[in-house]
Amino acid sequence: MGAVLTGFAIIAVVVAAGYVTARLGIGGPDARTALNRIGFFVASPALLFTVLARADVGALVQAPLAVAAASAVATAGVFVLVDRLWLRLPAPEATIGAVGSGYVNANNIGLPVAVYVLGDATAVVPVILLQLLVLAPVTLLVLDATTSGRLSWRFVLAQPVRNPIILGSFAGAVVSLTGWTPPVAVMAPLEILGGAAIPMILLAFGMSLHGTRPLRRGEPRAAVGVASVAKLLVMPVVAFVVARLLGLDDAAVASAVTLAALPTAQNVYNYAARFGRGEILARDTILVTTLGSPVVLVVAALLVA
Repeated sequence: MGAVLTGFAIIAVVVAAGYVTARLGIGGPDARTALNRIGFFVASPALLFTVLARADVGALVQAPLAVAAASAVATAGVFVLVDRLWLRLPAPEATIGAVGSGYVNANNIGLPVAVYVLGDATAVVPVILLQLLVLAPVTLLVLDATTSGRLSWRFVLAQPVRNPIILGSFAGAVVSLTGWTPPVAVMAPLEILGGAAIPMILLAFGMSLHGTRPLRRGEPRAAVGVASVAKLLVMPVVAFVVARLLGLDDAAVASAVTLAALPTAQNVYNYAARFGRGEILARDTILVTTLGSPVVLVVAALLVA
């Protein structure tokens, strides 16, 4: 229990430092964007490469991947069901709501949680791979079809290949599966770069919390509420049930539930903005789940610890 609370305290302090940095204007108005871009294009791929290069990749894509997939699909299904029975959103907005319910922030928040709370950076890898290789392309396909009436397969299939997180993860997986040991001259600089990933993304995340005002009058509050409840409560419960049904040990169950309790990923807003539909729904769901997730994460971690 003490280790769990310590892990969250470490994350909270760095996030708070990011918030204060933004409030004081340190680094200027583009500081958050710069940190996010460097973390996304440079530091995070280096971190995932070094982590996967030393990991047992085969073990990562079995039961943990199944739990992540089942919980994401089931939670998105809950939103779709509520939408059909009550909300009646247009198809693009319903898609954004469903994705916001089951697409977790595995990079900006998941990596720090995996390192400081779960004590294993590889724990979040199955979730990252599932989302970027499967859920993201499917989301883009549906949004493309429902907004334009046609499918651009070339656009959709090119997204994972152009993603540096995927490229770094894939390279690390290849090293692991082939059994090759990269020389120190290769690994050492990547480890230095990877070590910068978590501080940068936590600082940038803290900066993003400054100046936000969700749930204004006239905005889709009901849809945001449904998506947020599904994300914060339904998804961890589904992950717990599926993990137990698969016979995972207590540590694996704790990992699955903790990762399922992560907030909605910022990618969801990017997808909404790309197609110009459901942007407010995505933005507010991300913010509400981000603010509520720390409480859910602590409770979930303590209950299954």
